[in-house]
Amino acid sequence: MIEARELTKRYGDKAAVDGLTFTVRPGRVTGFLGPNGAGKSTTMRMILGLDAPSGGTVTVNGRRYERLGAPLREVGSLLDARSVHGGRTARGHLLGLARSNGIGAARVDEVLEEVGLTRVAGQRAKGLSLGMGQRLGIAAALLGDPGVLILDEPVNGLDTEGIRWIRGLLKSLAAEGRAVFLSSHLMSEMELTADHLIVIGRGRLLADTDMRDFIETNSRGTTLLRTPDNEARRMRALLEAAGASVRLDARGGWRVDGLAPAEIGELARSHDLAIHELTPAHRSLEEIYTDMTRASVEYRGRATPPEPLAPEPLAPETLAPESPAAEEPAR
Repeated sequence: MIEARELTKRYGDKAAVDGLTFTVRPGRVTGFLGPNGAGKSTTMRMILGLDAPSGGTVTVNGRRYERLGAPLREVGSLLDARSVHGGRTARGHLLGLARSNGIGAARVDEVLEEVGLTRVAGQRAKGLSLGMGQRLGIAAALLGDPGVLILDEPVNGLDTEGIRWIRGLLKSLAAEGRAVFLSSHLMSEMELTADHLIVIGRGRLLADTDMRDFIETNSRGTTLLRTPDNEARRMRALLEAAGASVRLDARGGWRVDGLAPAEIGELARSHDLAIHELTPAHRSLEEIYTDMTRASVEYRGRATPPEPLAPEPLAPETLAPESPAAEEPAR
């Protein structure tokens, strides 16, 4: 278990981490989210004793990291998979780590097999691909069979099969009763992997909650609506006239906010309009996270719109029925 209490790190007048209090509990994958510059890496470095806090405390299993007798047996970490001597072989790198923590060579071969690197165990690290380097970093984190894992962007460089593999691995490790602390910018993958979320912005805690609760609590009543192409324009106009917000969905059809599914159905029935799909939908983790951290983003490209663009509202005259030739199909 990881416990942070009023954890603070200052660089001059700037607080990179500002009074963070949270707990990473065993038996679940805890996602750690925040924009670039939010303080995630600094927090992880303080947990691992690489940076000293300016204030507050952080412990692993009740002790500061530097007081752990054999740290790899209690905490496995991946902060930067590239921090490996390029002249060492994959097996040689792991063997050095193992010897420093009293771990036998047989365990090295076990983790190489577990991460799929047995075939390239004798290859030098500088010759490994980005994805293989990530697997080597994950092998190092697993080496001591620890009860706590801290992983920063573990899917970086992995292909689709590799991403599915690491997702299953993290879930299985949590199911065994381990505490898994995972940082990633891939919101879709985090939504599939994490059970719990800790969100920070500008060094401060924004959310500490169950993943499902986070999404459900922050999801307005949204409905996925699909209609026949020749009725889409009129249906959208009716919805907007009734006070709903209507926008295109990336998968096709409309996302409707502000009206319940039953109200949308009644509106369509009263105007003799057909509906092909009417499904209550939650907002994605990415949508909620983007809204929550918008004010905390320090680095924003000039071409990035500050708000998601929505379709322009239709003119009032479109409320009247139109001939099929003039109607606009839904995209």
